[in-house]
Amino acid sequence: MQLTIDEAAAAGVGFAAVIVKDGEVLSRGANRTGPDRDPTAHGEMVTIRKALAVHGPDKLKGATIYTTGEPCCMCMGAIVWCEFARVVCAASLADIAAQFGQILLSAEDVADKSPFVTVDVTTGVLRERAVALLK
Repeated sequence: MQLTIDEAAAAGVGFAAVIVKDGEVLSRGANRTGPDRDPTAHGEMVTIRKALAVHGPDKLKGATIYTTGEPCCMCMGAIVWCEFARVVCAASLADIAAQFGQILLSAEDVADKSPFVTVDVTTGVLRERAVALLK
């Protein structure tokens, strides 16, 4: 998780993600919605797209994605479709919603509606550090 927080801090944004599988960092990235003028360029989406370009979809199956904030429903949908095994988040949906407009559909809600893959969601890891980046 610390790598993810460092990625967000280096980019000067609150949101970043790192993908890890079998102890190897496959990809990292930060939110690019502003610079790219792309509302879908969330940290998770940027990181997933980078990983897919380099490794292809099979490498992401069973991987873990670490995020500074609980993934929105768009990002969580991508996580499910890529068949990640685990999501580890710092800030919760409630933390994010207190600062920004947010669709109030939790990552766990999206994961629970996905009968073809099980995605474990853990929230609150290094929460205070991530929340400080949101300001």
